[in-house]
Amino acid sequence: MADWRTFNVVILGLGFLFIFTAFTTCGNIEQTVVKSLKNSTFSGSGYHSLGIIYGVFSFSNLLAPTVVTVIGPKVTMFLSGLLYSGYVAMFIHPATWSFYFTSVLIGIGAALLWTAKDVFLVENSEASTSTGTRGLFWALLQCSMLFGNLYIYFDWKGKTEISDVSRRIIFLSLTVVSVLGTLSFLLLRKSLHQEELLSEEEGRSLLGARQMYKERAGVAIQDTKSEFKTILQLLKTKIILLLSPCMAYTGLELSFYSGVYGTCVGATAQFGKSAKGLIGISGIVVGVGEVVGGGLFGLLCQNSRFRRTSVVCLGMIVHFVAFYLIFLSIPSDAPVVWETSTQETPYLTPSASIALLCSFLLGLGDSCFNTQLYSILGRVYAEQSAPAFAIFKFVQSICAAAAFFYSGSVLLMWQLLLMVVLGFAGTLCFFVVEQTQNFSVDLQED
Repeated sequence: MADWRTFNVVILGLGFLFIFTAFTTCGNIEQTVVKSLKNSTFSGSGYHSLGIIYGVFSFSNLLAPTVVTVIGPKVTMFLSGLLYSGYVAMFIHPATWSFYFTSVLIGIGAALLWTAKDVFLVENSEASTSTGTRGLFWALLQCSMLFGNLYIYFDWKGKTEISDVSRRIIFLSLTVVSVLGTLSFLLLRKSLHQEELLSEEEGRSLLGARQMYKERAGVAIQDTKSEFKTILQLLKTKIILLLSPCMAYTGLELSFYSGVYGTCVGATAQFGKSAKGLIGISGIVVGVGEVVGGGLFGLLCQNSRFRRTSVVCLGMIVHFVAFYLIFLSIPSDAPVVWETSTQETPYLTPSASIALLCSFLLGLGDSCFNTQLYSILGRVYAEQSAPAFAIFKFVQSICAAAAFFYSGSVLLMWQLLLMVVLGFAGTLCFFVVEQTQNFSVDLQED
């Protein structure tokens, strides 16, 4: 049984690796691709598309558990993978209506996919192996930042414009990769828990398949209602309210490093012919920062001498250094220019090494905030971790959606200033929560 569980986790990780190799690469370059289209009838915005995805994702999370319970995690992940593949394939022959329609579909698919993934991981791990199981999956998932962006670097290196032929080849390749990831979910074996449920249902087969699905749906709806009530209760608690600015900040910086910063680098005129290729390398280096931060801070925080506040403070400093260097070296009009490269001149001459250093710092800082938010929520709400994490994902996704919608019309300097203000406020609030928890623990020990 243990071997089948490990097999399932590896296949699950590979499926996500393929799907998100396609999707993260797509998200990193889509605004640049949209700007390069020679189609006069296309009027879409990559920023708006990503905003729709995160907005729909945040609300779809409320209903996703019901769907997963009724049709099962394996089928759910397969159908969600098809939605991801459809979104990527749309760029082969883009149209405005299909661009935004598939954005809505992938927002729904993302909620279903991540919820089904959590359920499937729980079914294929025990309490003693859950950390290793999630670590194996996380390691495979993080590799998705590497391969697609590496392809973009070699394909776009030395190019000032993205031709229609180049675009079609890129997105056809990414679509094939995403479809392979989707098909890999069909290789997943049923867990012991699922086999027991199937045996129980086969024993009641006289009731008919329709009746069994009704029973499943009824139980799922009741569970969803119960969890929604818990979420509403937690939203009123002091700790969630205090952590909200920090959660919101992770949404803003998520949108910045995953979609805005790469576009800014690619639009910087001073980089010349290397600008477009740097988008791919930037995405890779962000991923390296995420992996280094996630691994390092995961190990450090197992040692009681390292407090969560130290890691969050480091994340704030790392991000503020990155923001300052970006402010100095990237033209302020980089996110908003459309048909041309940047017109403004930055304070410092743009440097590829500084741009990539900022990419690494963005990924490193993001891992600081996310790992510690999950850590403190898991500690404070040990018995209600699922609703607490749902609130985190909801706030983060809503703020990421809002950030994507304003990113195409607000100068870079104001976007950076907003993140600095919210990041500082979020860090202060995190400190207050951590100190409150430490004080409570000290009282209990006394």
